[in-house]
Amino acid sequence: MVDAVVYDLRGLKCPLPVLKTRRRMADLQPGDELIVETTDPLAGIDIPHFCKEDGHELVAQERLDAGHRFHIRKREAEVD
Repeated sequence: MVDAVVYDLRGLKCPLPVLKTRRRMADLQPGDELIVETTDPLAGIDIPHFCKEDGHELVAQERLDAGHRFHIRKREAEVD
């Protein structure tokens, strides 16, 4: 099992959760995992869309009382 870093984005409003997640994912190595926690209701749409568009794997998505938790695995490096 891979250790995932928890990234607390609670309290931020759209579009900040997805922008900050994109920036954080850029700093990770392929296969690294990140758990993102948000309170923004639009993150339930925005984060999965971001993962699909950028090729990251949305390992799990959980609805919490006060928001969402997303478990994301960074896409593997592209082969030239």
